[in-house]
Amino acid sequence: MHLSNWLLFCSVALLVTFSPGPAVLLAISNAIAVGPRRAMISSMGNGFGLFIISGVAMAGMGVVLATSATAFMLLKLAGALYLVYLGIKQWRSKTSIVADAPVLQGAANPNSFWKLFRQGLTVALTNPKAILFFSALFPQFITPGEPVAVQFTVLTTSFVACAMLAHLFYANLARLLKSQLATPGRAKLFNRISGGAFVLLGLSLLRLRAKAA
Repeated sequence: MHLSNWLLFCSVALLVTFSPGPAVLLAISNAIAVGPRRAMISSMGNGFGLFIISGVAMAGMGVVLATSATAFMLLKLAGALYLVYLGIKQWRSKTSIVADAPVLQGAANPNSFWKLFRQGLTVALTNPKAILFFSALFPQFITPGEPVAVQFTVLTTSFVACAMLAHLFYANLARLLKSQLATPGRAKLFNRISGGAFVLLGLSLLRLRAKAA
């Protein structure tokens, strides 16, 4: 892969990963709840999910989702319902963000590595946009005649690194703003805003249309 192609890909990846979405919102919520360091556990799960999605796209699932309205709808529905579930949990939470208990109930136990990891993994795997994104973007940066598996590995690793960088940025930004949200009233407002954002993201996911639809 040419260096210029890789740099261009990284520029696109940074633009995409720094754009607010489910994974970014999850990083912010968990950073407020359990701190930036443990919030990165869910980001690790999200990164692992991106590797799985990349492999699925390389195996041709992206073509299936782009041509099968049923497959696209099922994955889209699963992702939307999970985001709505997170949003409702966040909205109904009465926990103060400065308390020891996490804001995002049932998913962000500060003492549970695997719950945080599975949370990020689930957000990644239930987002059909990710598979379609990889399927549409990667071919533009693949050099014909060179080993495809190696190029996919480089591109995926670069994309995950960009995603982790974006999550780290937002998690630390949330930590800086945490003191501004220390009062119960502001904590409730944060829960309502972030919970509503999760729900809106889930509902917006339902509006995605497969090419076959």
